Amino acid sequence: MDFSQYTDYLRLEKKYSEHTLIAYEKDLKLFSDFVEEEFQLKTLTAVSYSIIRSWIIALAEQNIANRSINRKIASLKSYYKFLLKTHQIKQSPLATHKALKTEKKVQVPFSVKELEEGLALFTGNNFVDLRNKLIIELLYTTGMRRAELINIKIQNISFATQTIKILGKRNKERILPLLNSVIKTIEAYLEKRDLLNKIEDETLLLVTEKGDKIYETLVYRIINNYFSRVSTKTKRSPHIIRHSFATHLLNEGANLNDVKELLGHATLASTQVYTHNSMAALSKVYKKSHPRNKK
Repeated sequence: MDFSQYTDYLRLEKKYSEHTLIAYEKDLKLFSDFVEEEFQLKTLTAVSYSIIRSWIIALAEQNIANRSINRKIASLKSYYKFLLKTHQIKQSPLATHKALKTEKKVQVPFSVKELEEGLALFTGNNFVDLRNKLIIELLYTTGMRRAELINIKIQNISFATQTIKILGKRNKERILPLLNSVIKTIEAYLEKRDLLNKIEDETLLLVTEKGDKIYETLVYRIINNYFSRVSTKTKRSPHIIRHSFATHLLNEGANLNDVKELLGHATLASTQVYTHNSMAALSKVYKKSHPRNKK
């Protein structure tokens, strides 16, 4: 089945990233293969909810987690909304569907001590050490996403105002402040970067030793490698650093709306997830400050 019209809509009108488009299309192809094989249907416009429920059962029998199943069904929901919008169907088969229950994942951020110790590991002055240090500093001091980090353009860094322009989800731009220490790391890194024999795209800030664009698994490996030396946490990823950035700001009394803008969230609901870990610090302040507790 051809989903190009739908993916074009997501790309051009909804401004979804290529990563999201690939995931959505993959889910749709999995479902269309299932429908064709099990029910001999050549189009998804004739699908009923009972067929979708059969797919959910089949996925569950493959020991696929409810969270992953919900994500696949979300892809289907989006597709059927498109079919409604373009008058290809009159009603979505998922109109009354309720998501499967999932356990809430508690993301445990790095402590300030762990992050300081992780950054203290960088003592070298070579290209790789400076690049890796810069990756961690940018993630922790700005809270940017991994995809945003990978696509930073040198021209979007203002050394005069110590700010950086980020292109976030759905091509939404935001300006983030940079600490003086990060500016110094950028300058030191650029000196080493300029000595590379060849750079594939001169506009990109972060590149490999061969001059290629850095990639998601490389960023993950860097984070996991350095923080495995200073932290016993099982999850050590770029998102955990983003989580730590938000939690630490909230712990120090930052306004939730300000953190929302820094993270590039569309709604406060997305930012409120990070208040979970800041509640411990808030509770201490509350108990220390409330007059009833002082008695």
